[in-house]
Parts: sequence; structure tokens; C-alpha cells
Amino acid sequence: MTTDELTRLATLYYVDGLTQEDLSRQFSLSRAKIGRLLKRAQEEGIVEIRVRHHPRDTRDLERELIERFGIEKAIVSINHNDQDKQRELLAGLVASHLDRLLASDMIVAVGMGRNINAISEHAISSTRRASTFVCAIGGFHRGGEVMNSDHISRRLAARFGGASETLYAPALVGDPRVREALLSNDAVKPTLDKARRADVALVGIGDINEDSNMVRSGWFAPDEIAALRRLGAIGDVMGYHFIDIAGRPVVTPVRDRVIGLSLDDLRRIPNVIAVASEGTKTTAVLGALRTGVVTTLATTEAIAQALVSIEGATRSQMPAQPPAP
Repeated sequence: MTTDELTRLATLYYVDGLTQEDLSRQFSLSRAKIGRLLKRAQEEGIVEIRVRHHPRDTRDLERELIERFGIEKAIVSINHNDQDKQRELLAGLVASHLDRLLASDMIVAVGMGRNINAISEHAISSTRRASTFVCAIGGFHRGGEVMNSDHISRRLAARFGGASETLYAPALVGDPRVREALLSNDAVKPTLDKARRADVALVGIGDINEDSNMVRSGWFAPDEIAALRRLGAIGDVMGYHFIDIAGRPVVTPVRDRVIGLSLDDLRRIPNVIAVASEGTKTTAVLGALRTGVVTTLATTEAIAQALVSIEGATRSQMPAQPPAP
């Protein structure tokens, strides 16, 4: 078999999700032969299998995050100076966690963004399932695949097994009345209803700055970001749920123009995995943890250490608890 044929074989198995039995039929070769060819693909460097080491020294940080913020699980990656490599390291850990977590008939609501996209790119699983990966937000024509939940859902379904379900609506509309009409549309409502019934949600946490990916992709203009900061916003959950340092919603006109799950919808999902790998997102992660939406936090060692350091110092900005009856 030539290198090109071997690459095609490996792509069909590792990327497109075909089984060795499928490949045996397609190439008219025995399953044993297919297995040897896949091993040869690794030996020749066509396929690179990466094991994500989870250093023991992050375990204490994970326990502290769980205790301080009342979440169920924390996933902390070691630090890396290269931001793209940092994102990959964290994505690999989340992908491995999903591989252990997912089961047939599970529904996964999928957000958008570079960190969520990276999970789909770095997922490798030998176990095929009948999960459903459903868009938690509509599509956006700018920013490429990372800004489209549909692309990410399709890739996750190919890597883990199962199916993906598209939300046939734009992520952002110009008029709240158009949004209301779409939310009740027969092509949109069933998909969002399924996303609301998800067992797991994958969401990104965003920061508020004029050089953010949301600005570069055209989702928001720099002056809109500046206005959000004046209102006290320090970050967002899933790209458009803006929050302050106490985790309280910052009400903006954008909220009434987005087709996607609400914060209340996310609160009803048993396992919301929030992912952030960029060092600029520390305060945004803190606010997100205080919303009560996040059950699993996936982040870096540097962000985790900063969260532990600043949590107490910012506690005074939390809303006062009502007196006991």
C-alpha cells in the first residue's frame, strides 16, 4: 500500500470514524491486515497518538477549585508558553474526560469558540457510541469553523460516534422580533428543545477586550465591547451571556438577538463543562464560576492559581445574602 493510500486509510479510521470492519469491506482486506496497516501508519509518522499526561501536582489545585467554588469537577492542564499549544493541552484533557464520560443515548449541547473547537480536533476514541451532539447556538458566517457549533458538533460525532443535529438558524439576528419568530419555528424549536434536555453541555468562557476573538471575527465591534465594560461586564458564557465579577447577568440588547440556550437553560443541564485556556480570562472564569451554571471547569494551572489568589479579594463584590427568615 502506498503512502497516499495509507494516509487515506488512517484518515477514514481516525478522523471520519469508520471501524476496522468498515475498512475491511471497503479495501477488500482482512481485519487483521487493516490492524497491521494502522500500526504501520503510526510507525511511519502518518498518525501521531498523543497521551495527555496529567501531572500529579495539578491535583491539589483541582481539589481546591472544587472546594472553593462548589463545582463537581476541575480539569487543570500544565502551563505552556505557546497559547496554541496551551489550548491543545487543555483540549486533550477535556477530550479524554469526554471519552470516559459519554455513553450511548446521551445528548451533548455544543457551544462555539476556539477552545470548544480544539476539543473536537484533539478527540480520539476507539469506542463508538450513539450519542447526539446538538448545536446550543445558531451559526455565524464569520470566524470560520471555530465560530460555528454545527462544524464542531459534526466533528465530535465523527470522533466519538453518534450523530449531530444542526440548529437551522443564525446565531445573531438584527431584530428581537425576528428572534421570537425563529424560536417558535418548526425547524428551530425542536433542536433547541433537545439541547435543553442535554446531559452534558460544552461551553466556552470569553473575556471582554477589544482584541478578543469575538471582535476579530466580527461578532462584536470594539465600541460595543467598551460599552459592555462600562456596564461592569468582565466576561461571557457561551459568547453572549455577559456577567460581572459576582456572576450576575449584565443586561444588554444583544441578549434579545441571539438564537441559543439561555443561562437558565444551562442551569438545568446536569453537567456543564466550561473551558478557558487564555490567561486574559481569569476574571471572566471567576464570574462564570459564580453564576452557578458551571459544574465542571477545565482551565490551566496559571488560571487556577490566579483564581485561588483573587477569589477572597473579590468576595466583597458579591451581592449580600438575604437575612435568614
